[in-house]
Amino acid sequence: MNADSRDLMEAAADVARKAGDVALGFFRGGIAVDTKSDGTPVTVADRTAEWTARQWLEERFPDDGILGEEFGETRPGAKRRWILDPIDGTKTFIRGVPLWGTLVAVAEGERILAGAAYFPAVNELLVASPGLGCFWNGSAARVSSQADLSQSVVLVTDERFLQNPTKGAGWRELSRQASLSRTWGDCYGYLLVATGRAEVMVDEGLSPWDAAALQPIIEEAGGVFTDWKGQRTAFGGDGIATNAVLASRVREVLGAGGRP
Repeated sequence: MNADSRDLMEAAADVARKAGDVALGFFRGGIAVDTKSDGTPVTVADRTAEWTARQWLEERFPDDGILGEEFGETRPGAKRRWILDPIDGTKTFIRGVPLWGTLVAVAEGERILAGAAYFPAVNELLVASPGLGCFWNGSAARVSSQADLSQSVVLVTDERFLQNPTKGAGWRELSRQASLSRTWGDCYGYLLVATGRAEVMVDEGLSPWDAAALQPIIEEAGGVFTDWKGQRTAFGGDGIATNAVLASRVREVLGAGGRP
């Protein structure tokens, strides 16, 4: 099983790099922006990067399903599927800010077998598989050991979720208690947690392609990834990532359910 898991981890890293480098070719290139039916932006970079990833996977894993943000689902009945977000942080990408990434995961049902997060504009790659560890540009990645919330860095993608009466109140209190609160968001925030440069990353809303790659990355770096109900899942619709020692405290302050 480990050999297969290692192969899948390496494949996730390879396809993330391939798709991310395609997206990077469009970065700061003044490309047109379209609006999808859900009101979110999309560009030719998103579509071309995902198409590149799909072609790569079709050649090497023709029996596997694929779920991607831009082109939906292929072979939904397949036992194993790849989950793609070609540009996580499209709004950031459009603005020419380098804090965006390409996310790739492979799963059986809701069990994530491997995940990769590639940040082409800053040349950082995270890849992980359960039981095999998390690697940051080839070296072991570890969350921080900071146990004092008052000395911690806490992150969120977009503070506009403060309008949510429950989650917003929890975030305000967490932000008040922390040393530093920032919106270094989207997948970049999870990179910072997994590599010990921040202690907490919070998202009110996450799609499967946003979260699937991130769960094994955080967990294999020694952290805790749950939804706001406290469930260890990438399919709960939202997410909280922390180092291990602050996991219970952070969820208590946020008013999140369950016990991590």
